[in-house]
Amino acid sequence: MPNPCSTLESLFSQYVYPADPRRPGRQESTMDQESLKNSAAEIPVTSNGEVEDAHEHGFSRDLKRSLPAGLGLSETQITSHGFDSTKEGVIESGPFQGSQRMQQKSGPVILADETKNPAMEKLELVRKWSLNTYKCTRQIISEKLGRGSRTVDLELEAQIDILRENKRKYENILKLAQTLSSQLFQMIHTQRQLGDAFADLSLKSLELHEEFGYNADTQKLLAKNGETLLGAINFFIASVNTLVSKTIEDTLMTVKQYESVRIEYDAYRTDLEELNLGPRDANTLPKIEQSQHLFQAHKEKYDKIRNDVSIKLKFLEENKVKVLHNQLVLFHNAITAYFAGNQKQLEQTLKQFHIKLKTPGVDAPSWLEEQ
Repeated sequence: MPNPCSTLESLFSQYVYPADPRRPGRQESTMDQESLKNSAAEIPVTSNGEVEDAHEHGFSRDLKRSLPAGLGLSETQITSHGFDSTKEGVIESGPFQGSQRMQQKSGPVILADETKNPAMEKLELVRKWSLNTYKCTRQIISEKLGRGSRTVDLELEAQIDILRENKRKYENILKLAQTLSSQLFQMIHTQRQLGDAFADLSLKSLELHEEFGYNADTQKLLAKNGETLLGAINFFIASVNTLVSKTIEDTLMTVKQYESVRIEYDAYRTDLEELNLGPRDANTLPKIEQSQHLFQAHKEKYDKIRNDVSIKLKFLEENKVKVLHNQLVLFHNAITAYFAGNQKQLEQTLKQFHIKLKTPGVDAPSWLEEQ
């Protein structure tokens, strides 16, 4: 068993006293110990006592950097072991994935869309609307003053004028028919009251019982036939009113849209003509191309609305002829039968057109009575 004092003395002399060149044995032993310390210090050890392989990865990384990237060489991985291992170094090869690792580290680049500002969008809409309104207003003023030209479809314009004229005439007929209906209603009411008065006098005057009775029956019959005629006239008014206020009005709304589109088309056509008459240089060519694009878009819109108006006018004419034919036949037969005193023909006329009369003074049945 070694002496502890001698061991402490040797360690103290090793670290305190410098190496004596005259003592070769101690110098060599000191160098051997320092080499062992340095070699042991260069080997990193983890907390578990295992050798850390960070130096191995660093060496492998340096080796990969030294290799040219364009040679297509496979990645070389060097696995080393501890200094006391008897195994030799193992070189493993595999496909080079350095670029893939760099791409994974960098990650995909996502370009987010610029957020649109609602205020800027509204401002742009207002700007376009203002410019379009200005051009249309200028075109209307030019047409009123006789300075600007306008696009005219002679056949279509003639059909539109006829439609507007017919609408005014139908409205006049409708107004007169409503007046006749109101007056006929007052006459029926008066005849009914007169018939009640005759019937009352027939009961109270024995000498004129038969005479008052005949007149009472006549007035009541006239009132009944008048109610039948009034139903036919009201049906005629309702049908003509639907034709005028809905069918024709809907077509005229399309005509108004057609006129607005026509003004826009002429306004952009005029702008294009003015630009074509001016000089052509680097500043005006983009404006001419933009004006040509806008003109073509409004031309397509104008052609489409013009075709729509033509189709609606054609369908309106067919529907108008059919509706007015039936209503005019109804009106004629009802008036003729009423003033001829032909009650059966008058009732047959109402059945022909499926007209149901409401009995005066009788309320509509409740939902319990209907069931």
